[in-house]
Amino acid sequence: MAFEEIKNHEEEKVDGNKIEGRNAVLEAFRSGKTIDKVYILDGCQDGPIRSIVREARKHDTIMNFVAKERLDQISETGHHQGVIAVSAAYKYAEVEDILKIAENKNEAPFIFILDGIEDPHNLGAIIRTANLAGAHGVIIPKRRAVGLTSTVAKTSAGAINYTPVAKVTNISKTIKELKEKGMWFVCADMGGESMYNLDLTGPMGLVIGNEGEGVSKLVKENCDFIASIPMKGDIDSLNASVATGVLAYEIVRQRIVKAK
Repeated sequence: MAFEEIKNHEEEKVDGNKIEGRNAVLEAFRSGKTIDKVYILDGCQDGPIRSIVREARKHDTIMNFVAKERLDQISETGHHQGVIAVSAAYKYAEVEDILKIAENKNEAPFIFILDGIEDPHNLGAIIRTANLAGAHGVIIPKRRAVGLTSTVAKTSAGAINYTPVAKVTNISKTIKELKEKGMWFVCADMGGESMYNLDLTGPMGLVIGNEGEGVSKLVKENCDFIASIPMKGDIDSLNASVATGVLAYEIVRQRIVKAK
């Protein structure tokens, strides 16, 4: 199935630019606007709603079928007519766009791959780190992850204007395709080898997992290195965006040393 339908996803926080009403949502799709997800009244099968569902499927947009109470809760206008779309605050790039940036700079590709980051503040902070560390772009999944919301844009402190973010259907497949282009991948995991013992130079993808579950098993299996960050304190984990920064700058350090 090329799209995902979720029923009664009641607990999800909705953060983003909301488009409300049947005609407004349908026109947003048809005009080419990037829609991250759409909330539809569960059980509604009339003509306009069926047209919206067709457009959502065509554009591989996540659909959430919810109760009227949930739509009322999400709505800002009070006139949702059974449908609310959430659009991206910024346009997504393609993976090839990211690789082209590295090529134009005559640099080995350096890409952040995020396997299910759900907190918009974490994603914004990671995009900011990617920019400052010289990464050529960020790749996120279409499903079960936060998109380019207004909170992400604000938290990135402007970095979202300079660092492209691509959205892909399958992270593992994307990693395999990038490996065929000569890239290597390192993921963060407490059970891995110390990052100081790994050679992280060359074309490198840095993989960071979900805030609670970490990197998924399939994605981890596709990585070349599993890196741990040495920890001396009384707790056993770092915030996802902080861990990203620590590992990213070890990659930066190794690149600087190699270039000397």
